[in-house]
Amino acid sequence: MDMNALIIADELLMNKIYCIRKQKIMLDRDLALIYGVAPVRLREQVKRNKERFPANFMFRLTDRETTRMVSQNAIPSKQQLGGFLPYAFTEHGVLMLAAVLRSDKAIQASIRIIEIFVKMREMLAADKNILAHLQEAEKRLSGHDEDIRHLFESLQEVLNPPAEPRNRIGFRRKDELDAEKTA
Repeated sequence: MDMNALIIADELLMNKIYCIRKQKIMLDRDLALIYGVAPVRLREQVKRNKERFPANFMFRLTDRETTRMVSQNAIPSKQQLGGFLPYAFTEHGVLMLAAVLRSDKAIQASIRIIEIFVKMREMLAADKNILAHLQEAEKRLSGHDEDIRHLFESLQEVLNPPAEPRNRIGFRRKDELDAEKTA
């Protein structure tokens, strides 16, 4: 397989994964397209095998969630989602769906989708690791703010010493000497 086609396929699949209810999901219409079946046939198979799709595998979007999907994900309208409240499949639901559809294309596509889910999970773990390191560095450096401020104040004193009166060199009259003594 061409590596560029594989990368594009990964990007296309990643763009079909959404985050709803703090879960990564794929919509029924997108899965139907990927699996090469009509969306209505996919929904029929799900209805026939309801016991295979508990709430943590599949759920139906609410009207509010559907509206938000349309407005935030460049979906032109609810009609693009099939004109009804779509089903959302989690990673486990995607895998179960391939078993229900029983086609070679569905099985191969579900394997690719699961691989994408795993990659996304790994990327999130790496991002969390980086974030933890940044927070640790911030904690270490936050205590140094006061020290740095004192350092700059000391440098300012060295670079701009206060002007002290200097003794004049040379001959002075008696009245000047008396004025210096009283001051």
